[in-house]
Amino acid sequence: MAQSNNDVHHIVEFPILMKTALALFGLTFLTMIAFWAHSYLGPLGPIVAFLIAGVKAALVMMYFMGLKYDSLMNRFIFALGFFFLLLLFAISALDIWTRVPVANTL
Repeated sequence: MAQSNNDVHHIVEFPILMKTALALFGLTFLTMIAFWAHSYLGPLGPIVAFLIAGVKAALVMMYFMGLKYDSLMNRFIFALGFFFLLLLFAISALDIWTRVPVANTL
């Protein structure tokens, strides 16, 4: 029985894993700098933090979890989970932002 290309496990080379780990360490250091500079960033602070975290998560998913070398269907299913997570966040934020303040009845 012949194996298709999707049945073979891809082994990521050690130098690529080391470069990815170094990039993650660098981004962690950048996160610490952004935390210390939060007074300079102002309202952009959370956006910078989420962008750094997103890049770190993408690196982990692509190289350490092997999604870069996986089938297109598995990538799509994984991305669909994040889409629904963002949808949940958006609906929750919409609920919070559209609440009518209630006066204290006591």
